[in-house]
Amino acid sequence: MILFLGIAVLLFGLDKSLSSEEGFAQVKECLTSPLAKFVIWGLLSALLYHLVAGVRHLIMDAGVGETLEGGKLGSKIVLVVSAIVIVLLGVWIW
Repeated sequence: MILFLGIAVLLFGLDKSLSSEEGFAQVKECLTSPLAKFVIWGLLSALLYHLVAGVRHLIMDAGVGETLEGGKLGSKIVLVVSAIVIVLLGVWIW
């Protein structure tokens, strides 16, 4: 639910920034605050975790890791890969 609403807010900001130069300046000014960067990082972190977990499910649909042990290993891999990608995202944003 939070991810859905957050993406809607980001799309609103994209629309506003593309509407005019003044809108772009307003969005740029808003996104320079540490709170806005933290919110963007949180939303993109949720989106990236969702993406990595979705790739895991696609791999499982192909028949890899369908056992109990494979499922446990897959979930651990998803957590590790997501953590790495989220940290890299934080470095990129700040």
